[in-house]
Amino acid sequence: MTLPGHDQSTYRLRLEWGPTGADAVPADYAVVVDVLSFTTTLNVALERGIEVFPFRWRDSRAAEHAMRHGATLAVGRFEAKSRGDARHVSLSPASLSEVEGIERLVLPSPNGSTIAFALADSGAQVVGASLRNAGAVARWLAPKVADGASVVVVPAGERWYDDTLRPAVEDLWGAGAVLAALDEEVEASASPEARMAIAAFEAAVLPLDLLQCASGRELADAGFVADVEIAAQHDASDVVPVLVGESFRDSTTLAPRGSHLRRI
Repeated sequence: MTLPGHDQSTYRLRLEWGPTGADAVPADYAVVVDVLSFTTTLNVALERGIEVFPFRWRDSRAAEHAMRHGATLAVGRFEAKSRGDARHVSLSPASLSEVEGIERLVLPSPNGSTIAFALADSGAQVVGASLRNAGAVARWLAPKVADGASVVVVPAGERWYDDTLRPAVEDLWGAGAVLAALDEEVEASASPEARMAIAAFEAAVLPLDLLQCASGRELADAGFVADVEIAAQHDASDVVPVLVGESFRDSTTLAPRGSHLRRI
């Protein structure tokens, strides 16, 4: 639902949080940011040539979805750790950086997947971004913005125990990294929300702050410090994940398409 005064429609570069925010701020192009770890894992998978099918649920429906697409099902990082079996592919970026022989992957992520599909349903072209590929995403978007397109960047955030949104600072940094790079590539008006994210990113000290923030500490304390270190690798990747139908693919593998502009 778009509320008066909240759609940021007077600016071409926009930002709003989570699934509800994604619904409130429409745009031609939408960038999902979930640094720890959906979009970082997505980026690593596409680097390895794996087509990624995001999925909203982590139950038997995910297994059925994987079978339907002839894909491997990724399990939760804590589940893979408890099994003690390195053969299980998980949401952990570190685990994916070492896999071989996988062409398609179903990636259950209730938060990131829900946002991505909600944005796609709105008519936006959806892109996945993290700190690792922020510059690449900005370069991909720049000519489209120069041609008049609008962009909303959606930091996913995390969930509190009562399922309310927890604005996660790492996602604010990831969003700001994309917007800062885009601001350098092309002149376009940025909303106050977008400029706040840029300022937050420019104030961050990476990788230290990512390791020391609440989400980073949680993962490091659980034995997943390698995931945080991979997520902190700013501009380490040129891959731009684009949602096409049910899956994310690298932008370089997609055929040129006509104008996507809706002038929102």
